[in-house]
Parts: sequence; C-alpha cells; structure tokens
Amino acid sequence: MTTASTPLKPYSREWLLSDRPASRGQARLGRAYVIWRRFSENRLALAGLGIILALVLVAIFADVLAPHSAVQGDLRNARLLAPGSDGYLLGTDDQGRDILSRLIHGSRLTLFVVLLVAIIAAPVGLIVGTVAGYAGGWVDAVLMRITDIFLAFPKLVLALALVAALGPGIENAVLAIAITSWPPYARIARAETMTFRNSDFIAAVQLMGASPWRIVLKHVMPLCMSSLIVRVTLDMAGIILTAAGLGFLGLGAQPPLPEWGAMIASGRRFILDQWWVAAMPGIAILIVSLGFNLLGDGLRDALDPKEAGQ
Repeated sequence: MTTASTPLKPYSREWLLSDRPASRGQARLGRAYVIWRRFSENRLALAGLGIILALVLVAIFADVLAPHSAVQGDLRNARLLAPGSDGYLLGTDDQGRDILSRLIHGSRLTLFVVLLVAIIAAPVGLIVGTVAGYAGGWVDAVLMRITDIFLAFPKLVLALALVAALGPGIENAVLAIAITSWPPYARIARAETMTFRNSDFIAAVQLMGASPWRIVLKHVMPLCMSSLIVRVTLDMAGIILTAAGLGFLGLGAQPPLPEWGAMIASGRRFILDQWWVAAMPGIAILIVSLGFNLLGDGLRDALDPKEAGQ
C-alpha cells in the first residue's frame, strides 16, 4: 500500500491499477491495461490478433512481397502450373498468373471491404439503436420496425438484390453489404441503452440541463461501444464471406482485380485436376475468417463487465 511519501511511478503497474486515479487519462490507461492483460491470457485470441496483424502488414507491403504481377500472366509458359513449379510457390491460374501474388494483392481488397463496411454500418446501427432505446415511444417503434424489415431478408439475398440494382463493382458491393449489416448493431445498441437509460447518472445529467442529443452522444454511445466492437469484430468473417460470395457470382470486384471470391469462381472449372487454383484463395478466406473469429472471442471475454468485476 502506497503512502504520500512513496508516490507511484507514472505508467508503472501499480500506477495503472490504482483504485484512485488522479486523472481521466490515468483511469483510461488503467482500464486499457486491465483489458489487455485479460486479452493476452487467451492464446487463441493472440493467435487471431497475429493473423489480422499479418493480413494488415501483407496488404501494406503487397508491392514488395508479391514475387510476380497480380494481373499479368504468362499463358505460354506458366499456365496452370502446380505449386512449387518454376518458382511459383502456390502455382498459377488459367491465365498464367501467380496465385500467391494475387492472394497478397487481394488482401488489400479484403481489408478495403471490411473496413468500409465497419465504418458505414457500425455508426448507423449505433445511432439508430441508441436513439430508439433512449427516446422510446413512437420513435422506438418506427426505428425498430424499419430494423425488423431489414432483418426479415437474408443478408446475402438482400445484398445480391442491391448489387444487381446498383450494378457490379467493389464499391457497390461494399455499399450493399453495409446496408444489410447495420440492423444487428442497432438491436445491440438499443438493448444496451435500455438497461441504463433510467439509471441515476443519466438522471443527474438531465438535471444539469443536458439536451437529449448530448446525453445520447456523450454518455449513452460510449457505454455501448464495447459490445458493438465485439459484434463488429465477430461479423468481419461474415462480411468477408459475403464479399467473396458476391465476387464468386461476378457481382463484386471485376476482373482483373485479384478478389478472393472471384479467384475461386475462375478456378472452379479446374477443381478436379488443378485443385490449387480454387483451393488457395479458399484457404486464405478460411484463415482470415478464423483470425477475426478468434479475435472477436478474445475481445468478448476481455471486455465482459462480469469479468471486470471479478
């Protein structure tokens, strides 16, 4: 136990875990340290984090890491080569293009889709859910019925309809996936808001004269962020699969872009004899989806308030 004569050293373990933080910054750093400590105890979660960090690094340094061109091939000498042949580690496709290079550059498209969908869908769901949960009454009824309409359609079917209406392309695919992804976030935010909208600290803020919008933006939304972050992370695998499904059907990224779903579609004709053409992008989708699921499970355990209270 520390005294005034033995002050805590800043950023030390005792300083981070102090039950009497001297500032908001210290409290936030202490909270982040506790979350990271719980998260780091889960080895599978660390493995998922490693996969995602590797994906980010591969996407950033794709031009350096790719041994060959991702869009130009050698039809005369390198068509449908098996893995390990003539310097092609994962083989080549029917256009003589290096599959490894296409997977490396395709990681950029995967991150592009995942990040844009999260940036678009998560804030929309958060705003709709918190406003509905805090306002209640007819506002809640109208917003939740709109949410129910979107939830009534299977996500992939609705995305297919939207892309068919907007036209094929990676941008339209992102927009379609984002439009179909926000309702679950709205449901989670509404449920979280309704648990504490009548709590004492909200009543105190109201007595201080804060407007409803300020209460929602400054006090309600931050409390919903932990649950929303976990759900968004867990949904990343589904977003990747939906984008790959649109690409497989020719409604996502268009040739010659190295999108993983489109690569599987082009390789399905050779699945019996040249299995690697479709298998390699499928394995890439599997590994990245697994990484996001493991990361999401770890975040769910680390951000669980029940665990925090133990």
